[in-house]
Amino acid sequence: MSNFERGMELLQDSDIASFERILADRPAIAEASDASGVSLLMHALYRRRADLAHVLAAHKTALDVFESASLGKLDRLSECLQDPTIINAQSGDGFTALHYACYFGQPDAARLLLEKGAASEAVAANPMRVMPLHSAASARNVAAARILLEAGASPNSRQHGGWSPLHAAAQNGDRAMVELLLRHGADPAAPNDDGKTAPELAREKGHQELGSYLEGQTPRQ
Repeated sequence: MSNFERGMELLQDSDIASFERILADRPAIAEASDASGVSLLMHALYRRRADLAHVLAAHKTALDVFESASLGKLDRLSECLQDPTIINAQSGDGFTALHYACYFGQPDAARLLLEKGAASEAVAANPMRVMPLHSAASARNVAAARILLEAGASPNSRQHGGWSPLHAAAQNGDRAMVELLLRHGADPAAPNDDGKTAPELAREKGHQELGSYLEGQTPRQ
């Protein structure tokens, strides 16, 4: 069994203490990545095991730009960004460091990346085709969304399926995100590729009050 395969097994149900013991015996697990180069640490974050991701971080020789952004390790992120070629580099699964900072709740990392020249509207090189603002909206990361919008990101950008950040916020029932996006010009009447608008998506998920609020923000013909 490879180090990555063993690591993935451990992410399923390990507690921190047992994970620490296994890494002490087999430290190469901390450096493992899948065939596309996505690290075990990132897989831990994808699986909502931030506790184990931090253990892995402590055992790695050095975090890469994607891991640093995802964990909000600003000192290490600054070191990584001394190489300007990686600021907008894409991970093995197609995301930039800015996507990760926005998705994993790291607004300070998002701000640093933008200050260093990260593209606020970078499109993920995968079927999702998300931009960082989509990542922030999906993750309910209002702070990062505000930073992106103030940096010029479009509130009406579209990902796969014609979804805008407002569609995601409406479906999530995220009033704070909805209000932020509307203040920056998001269009509540814009449909996705299935013809559904933000008010409709909110109501479908049981967010009736938010749906009514969005309906009230829709320009009348």
